[in-house]
Amino acid sequence: MKFTLSWLKDHLDTDATLAEITEALTMIGLEVEAVDDKAQFAPFTIARVLTAEKHPDADKLKVLTVDAGDGKPVQVVCGAPNARAGLVGAFAAPGTYVPGIDLELSVGKIRGVESHGMMCSERELEMSDEHSGIIDLPEDAPVGTPFAAYAGLDDPVIEIGLTPNRPDCTGVHGIARDLAAAGLGTLKPLGIEPIAGDGACPVDVRIDAPDLCPGFALRLVRGVKNGPSPQWMQQRLIAIGLRPINALVDITNYVTFGWGRPLHVFDAAKVTGNLVVRRATDGETILGLDGKEYTLTGEMCTIADERGPESIAGIMGGEESGCDETTTDVVIESALWNPRNVARTGRDLGIITDARYRFERGVDPEFMVPGLELATRMVLDLCGGTPTETRVTGYAGHQCKTVDFPFAEVRRLTGADVEAAKSTDILERLGFDVNGRGEIAKVTAPSWRPDIEGKADLVEEVMRIHGVGNIAPLPLESHGAVNGRVLTVQQVRTRAAKRALAARGMMEAVTWSFIPAAHAAAFGGGAAALQLANPIAADMSDMRPSLLPGLLAAAQRNANVGHGDVALFEVAGTYESDTPDGQRRVAGGIRRGTATLTGAGRAWDGHAAAVGVFDAKADALAALEACGAPVDKLTVERGAPDWYHPGRSGLIKLGPKNVLGHFGELHPRTLEVLDVKGPVCGFEIFIDALPEPKRKATRTKPRLDLSPFQAVTRDFAFVVDADVAAGALQRAVAGADKQLVTGVTVFDLFEGAALGEGRKSVAVEVQIQPTDRTLTDEDLEALSGRIVASVEKATGGVLRG
Repeated sequence: MKFTLSWLKDHLDTDATLAEITEALTMIGLEVEAVDDKAQFAPFTIARVLTAEKHPDADKLKVLTVDAGDGKPVQVVCGAPNARAGLVGAFAAPGTYVPGIDLELSVGKIRGVESHGMMCSERELEMSDEHSGIIDLPEDAPVGTPFAAYAGLDDPVIEIGLTPNRPDCTGVHGIARDLAAAGLGTLKPLGIEPIAGDGACPVDVRIDAPDLCPGFALRLVRGVKNGPSPQWMQQRLIAIGLRPINALVDITNYVTFGWGRPLHVFDAAKVTGNLVVRRATDGETILGLDGKEYTLTGEMCTIADERGPESIAGIMGGEESGCDETTTDVVIESALWNPRNVARTGRDLGIITDARYRFERGVDPEFMVPGLELATRMVLDLCGGTPTETRVTGYAGHQCKTVDFPFAEVRRLTGADVEAAKSTDILERLGFDVNGRGEIAKVTAPSWRPDIEGKADLVEEVMRIHGVGNIAPLPLESHGAVNGRVLTVQQVRTRAAKRALAARGMMEAVTWSFIPAAHAAAFGGGAAALQLANPIAADMSDMRPSLLPGLLAAAQRNANVGHGDVALFEVAGTYESDTPDGQRRVAGGIRRGTATLTGAGRAWDGHAAAVGVFDAKADALAALEACGAPVDKLTVERGAPDWYHPGRSGLIKLGPKNVLGHFGELHPRTLEVLDVKGPVCGFEIFIDALPEPKRKATRTKPRLDLSPFQAVTRDFAFVVDADVAAGALQRAVAGADKQLVTGVTVFDLFEGAALGEGRKSVAVEVQIQPTDRTLTDEDLEALSGRIVASVEKATGGVLRG
């Protein structure tokens, strides 16, 4: 947002200097990005041409004698056709930088005649595009004085960076309001008086898309005379980077930047019938004011007449109904548009305009009609004409938001002590209505502040005007103990999981939280509530239900450039619903190709091991153990999600219901949806599903007790039904005697006709560790009997004969 100092002072009665104003703007949150103090125009002076003689060697050149007011006339060679004796203009001496032609002058010879400077045109001083002759000032212009001060070129230009939540400051008046609230002057009243119209407006408007156009105001002005806008208006528009076109168009631009109220003017003679606000039909085209043709879709809003679209609503007018020097009757439009629709239309069509910039942020709805009155007054003053009455359609008024504001919130959120009376004064100076003088007040936001949603927003308003520099620096509070815990349990577990997976040779990745709809559906997502209303790209339309799609896509991108054997992990959030409870903290990882724990790459014998289900299982259990999960109590069961291979995957549970994660080889059908080539295995564990650790009085590790007795092993082979999981058999063996049995390992699996249909043999090695004495044969036989009985009870298995 750019504006000049004099423009600001049209709205703000202040004696503050440029430095004070720029400092205050930054302090109240309107950060100053650049200041052009117009110092480059200081060297130019008003000078008089004393003589003008024909150049001896050039028909189109003249040799001038110029008096710059110092009593020392200089010789200047000039090619301007209007150069003559007695002309008063702008003179640049040698050494002066001329911005319009990007040239620093020096003494030179032109066709053999020395020239000590130049007489300047308007284009050379960036006043306009006029270059047909040099500047011709009135006879009484003060020779020898700075030309910039005389012509208003010394008006500094300030550029501020606006955050998207401040649509009220897209106009100079809103910026002045903030500065006045900060104590830098007094805000001048708008002073907009309604203009009585001569009869009803003959042009009617019908709103067929009220969700896209909450209100529409217009009026007709007959008998206008369109031409160049006044010099003061042109200079201000040029200063902020706009090109003056004609008075009618320049007025709309001036109101847009002065009051943040975009408008549009139609040449009434080029409008057929009445206007209608409607959705465009697919394939409709419109020739924009920028000379480009745009193809519209059914989601875009247009202002149309009987022939078709005349304007892309809220963004750009059409060339066919634009105003030029032949315009005599004009329709002035001031409307309200749906911010989301304007933003989406502008992005889809690739159009960036000053109107779109304001409408997509939200303009003041209550200024719709006053803005029309203001523009009408300027049209009458600059172009003449007779206005009709104003016609307003569809506008039902604005309901301002009221927030309960405890004044103590300022102290709680900022640490600054601001009295309730001062907070009230600040808010009222910003245009808020404050009711109540107790501990809690009801604060009503003005119509130009759509960004105010809650009490934290009001705290921000108070503090930016009170001054963040007034917050006293304080030391951090002591936790009272050196060992006071700073990180939360989830933060500790997140770091532990990252460290454990990195130690297993995996590389951390950070992927987008947004994924394509097809990828989301393949991993259990795709719900409408998790689809983005305004995605940053077409292939980032859904919130991710799993970390695996992003990691798989990253692995395939690596494979595409020759790095196929990769192991990636990520610890981040996933989204199962649009509620806070639907967000989970997950650690996930994938391995591709030969990226096993022992390393990736080709083997000397040509048979490098590919990743598989047990690699993923080991990664998942390692991450869970690092997070503090009781790994010895976890169970692995069937029933992993569909995106895994059904025979090479598993669920990790703590107890019968608490699912801590899943792992496995990715199903070929899933890989096909993501356009990923295998082999690939992966896992996900749910950090927030782990139970909270028990608080201990001390962090001292328990005593290490080692048995002095020799451990022994015994092998058992059990015949069980084919659908019995080996893990269930292991748990049954370990549960026979938790003191003596310290480990159970499956080492053989056999299926055959000798065992019977639907039966299998599972052989396990049992580690037995005595603690108080050496076991006798009777002890081992008794333990064996308990093991066999436990297995039979839990699984129905019997010892293999």
